[in-house]
Amino acid sequence: MSQKKSFLWIAWVLILPVLLLRGFTTIYPIMKTVFNSFFDIRILSGINEFAGMSNYVNIFQDQKVITTLKFTGIFVVVSMLFHVVMGVGLALILNMKFKGRRFLRTIVLIPWAMPSVVIGMAGKWAFNNDYGLINDFVRRFFPDFQLNWLINTGSARAAVIALDLWKDLPFFAILVLSGLQFISSDIYEAAKVDGADGLRSFLYITLPLIMRNVLTLCIPFTLWRLTSFDLVYSMTSGGPGEDTSLIAYRITMEAFTNLNVGYAAALAVLLFLVMGAFSWFNMRFMGKFED
Repeated sequence: MSQKKSFLWIAWVLILPVLLLRGFTTIYPIMKTVFNSFFDIRILSGINEFAGMSNYVNIFQDQKVITTLKFTGIFVVVSMLFHVVMGVGLALILNMKFKGRRFLRTIVLIPWAMPSVVIGMAGKWAFNNDYGLINDFVRRFFPDFQLNWLINTGSARAAVIALDLWKDLPFFAILVLSGLQFISSDIYEAAKVDGADGLRSFLYITLPLIMRNVLTLCIPFTLWRLTSFDLVYSMTSGGPGEDTSLIAYRITMEAFTNLNVGYAAALAVLLFLVMGAFSWFNMRFMGKFED
């Protein structure tokens, strides 16, 4: 028994540095952010005083933040809907047996491997009205086509979502493909003998077997959408106005441009709570799905 306790002490001594480092880099910043959210901290004005819940109240009275929250919701929902539908479709294509599929599986990941800032800057050029790649392609079929993609609210939002899909959809599809690889071909053969066509095999075999994998992927991919910053920063800078501003971008602007640290901390806490609530809901939903 004493020998077991001595080994336990050794284990604690070995992991203590890691726990301290983890606490300093994770727990302390979270606690400090929550603490700052109750203070009015404006570096340029030299103000640092207790503000209570005023920062949180101001969030829902700030029209810029309300616009940001609306687009963040649109961005997350629309992007994830297309990720699931198109990601599963692309995974099914990549799972088919055809010549060159290994090469296709490799090159399809190129957009995901590129930095978001680079993609955002490339997208800013591609969606340019005068010399952009997108308008040049459309004008080959409709010569009089004119659209300032990044000037109009609807088209700018569509462009941001489209570029986000172009970057991360292949990675989502490859991860879904990994789930498809575990489905035995014998199941499909048995279903074919019973008279099931391709659509029925997908609805009653493929989809149920990969559903947990897809739902699991929705957690990190949704959280990545909520914390997306660099794509908007390099592509639209939140414009036109604040119409393509995401919550992570607004937090960064408040903290490092406006130097309104207390307000930025309140926004960060709000984002943290939303992310936590989504993760909890998704885990509960997956639990019911298993039952």
